[in-house]
Amino acid sequence: MSECNLNTFETAWCPGCGNFNILDALKTALCDLKIEPHKVVVAAGIGQAAKTPQYINTNGFCGLHGRAVPPAAAIKIVNKDMTVIIDSGDGDTYGEGGNHFIHNIRRNIDIAHFVHNNQIYGLTKGQASPTTDVGHKTQVQPIGSVNIPMNPILLALSLGAGFVARAFSGDKEHLVSIMKEAIKYRGYAFLDILQPCVSFNKVNTFSWYNKRIYKLDENYDFSDKHKAIEKSMEWGDKIPIGIIYKKEFETYHDKVDFLKDDKALIDLENISSQSLKEYINEFI
Repeated sequence: MSECNLNTFETAWCPGCGNFNILDALKTALCDLKIEPHKVVVAAGIGQAAKTPQYINTNGFCGLHGRAVPPAAAIKIVNKDMTVIIDSGDGDTYGEGGNHFIHNIRRNIDIAHFVHNNQIYGLTKGQASPTTDVGHKTQVQPIGSVNIPMNPILLALSLGAGFVARAFSGDKEHLVSIMKEAIKYRGYAFLDILQPCVSFNKVNTFSWYNKRIYKLDENYDFSDKHKAIEKSMEWGDKIPIGIIYKKEFETYHDKVDFLKDDKALIDLENISSQSLKEYINEFI
C-alpha cells in the first residue's frame, strides 16, 4: 500500500463546505482499509458533491445528472473485485436519480453509496431539493417549500436495503467509521450524510445539526427492522446517526449464475485495447 496522502488542494467548493470533511473522511476510510487506489472506482453524477471523483486519486467516473448508479452498477457487475463507491448529492440521487436509487436497492449490487445531503440544490444556486423541509424559503420558493420532503432512510428500508445508515459531516471520526462499515458490507450499502451548505442553506447549519443529532448507542440492535423504521422517522428535535439497519442478503452476483464464477466477468474474455476503442466508438 502506497503512503496515503490526505493533503487537500484547490476545489470548487465554498470555504466551510461540509464536502471537505466528507472527502477527507473517504480518503481516510480507504487508507484505513488499505485498499489500493487502482482497485477503487468513485462514481458520481452532477453537482457539488459529484465533483468528488475529481478530487481523489482513484479511478473515477463522472456521469450525467442523476446517472451515477447505472455506470457504478455496470462497473461492479463486470469487475466484482473493484471497490465501487458512489459519491453524489441529495438532488442528484433522490431527485434526478431517484428511479436508479430505488432499483439498485432491489438489485442489491455490492456498492457503497454515499449521499451528501445538504437539503438544497447547491450547484444550481439554492432551490429546494427532495429533502428540503416544508416552509424552507429560497429564492425560487419565496413562500417556502410546499412539498413533503423525502425520507431517504425510510424509503431505503421499505425497499429492502440491507445496510442503511446516517452520518454527519461535522463529526469526521464517526463518519469514517460508518464509511468503513459501508465499504466492507457485502451488498448495497446506503449512507445518507447530513452536510451543511454554507452558501445557500442558512437553516440546516452546523449549529442546527449539532443541537439535534445523537449517536445510536452500543445497545441499539440494528438487525431489528421495526426499530430501524422507528428511528428512520425521527427528524426534528432529535436526529439519530449511525448504522440504522444492517442485515446481509443475497447480492446480485449471488443470484445470477454466470456471475458466480471466481473470475470477474471482465476476465472471461481477453479484450484488446483496439476492441475497447471500437466498443467506445460504437456505443458512446
